[in-house]
Amino acid sequence: MSVIESIHTDHGATFGERDGRTIVEHFGRPERTHRAVRNVVGLLEMAYGVVVVEGDDRLEYVDNVVSNRVPDEDGQGCYALVLDPQGGIEVDLYIYNAGERLLLFTPPAEAEPLAEEWSEKVFIQDVEIRVATDDYAIFGIHGPNATEKIASVLNGAGSPDNRYSFVRGTMGDEGVSVIRTDALTGEESYEVICGADDAEAVYDTLLNHGLNAAPFGYRTFESLALEAGSPLFETELEGTLPNVLGLRTALDFEKGCYVGQEVVSRVENRGQPSRKLVGLTLDGESVPEAGGAVFDGDAAVGEITRAGESPLLESVIALALVDYTLESETLTVRVGGEEVSTRVSALPFVEGSDQSARLPAYQ
Repeated sequence: MSVIESIHTDHGATFGERDGRTIVEHFGRPERTHRAVRNVVGLLEMAYGVVVVEGDDRLEYVDNVVSNRVPDEDGQGCYALVLDPQGGIEVDLYIYNAGERLLLFTPPAEAEPLAEEWSEKVFIQDVEIRVATDDYAIFGIHGPNATEKIASVLNGAGSPDNRYSFVRGTMGDEGVSVIRTDALTGEESYEVICGADDAEAVYDTLLNHGLNAAPFGYRTFESLALEAGSPLFETELEGTLPNVLGLRTALDFEKGCYVGQEVVSRVENRGQPSRKLVGLTLDGESVPEAGGAVFDGDAAVGEITRAGESPLLESVIALALVDYTLESETLTVRVGGEEVSTRVSALPFVEGSDQSARLPAYQ
């Protein structure tokens, strides 16, 4: 459920659902809003599940489970994965050290099962794990003027400089934390966290005070992320080996053992995974469905993970998982029974004010 659904309704929002949670799809004319975010700055209510981990052993406990090293310094964070024994991604999450607690941001539907599973595995450790999704509101600020926007409304602190770091301050009379994020839209980006009771006031400040921000929904977020070449949990990450996605920002190859590490390390040491994530630019206006096969001549060499029309490029673009050794630059896909030519394109499709930390990076 959106924390401020009535406010979005007053602004003419069209609602949808992502991962079991009500989200804003758009406020009308999503392509126009897409350009506004690319050119200035936009405001989005984020849909996360939130898990709080407390207790003296919280750092050690979480660090032993996830694929990245959990920071031990207040105000710092990381992007990490929970893997299955075969190395496939079960959950992706942002982990923030907030002093006496860790805050974990997960896909909305993953918070409850993650907290339940972890709680069942706590034995003698001093660890308490609970779901706190309803306690917080989280707003994303994206665009080339995002830093200017934050500076215009944040009191008591400067904008955080490093990705996954955060500062505490106020916006109006409300306390907030501001995180420098990993730029999934390909633009400068921050997330503003506040208590749920303060959500309406903080949203109003972000929307109307200082530098104005354009409200946008998840349809625009997803088209921006596609142009930026950012793999997302529901479409690319879930069940996939992180090596296949070149998702090195979520991996620490020097830390101790965690579930799935052996597989990930073996693929890393071998030098290449079986598949890779690439960008495709299609001829014509037909948009292929996720799961559609990609062909090199008569040979199937991969599949589409997601596709859509790029408002900036005015063409259809897609992400696809293909054979790692594929060298052909011209491929085909089938849309509605027709064969459509496509070209392998460098990622990102569109250069913004920042670069997504999830861009594929292979050895």
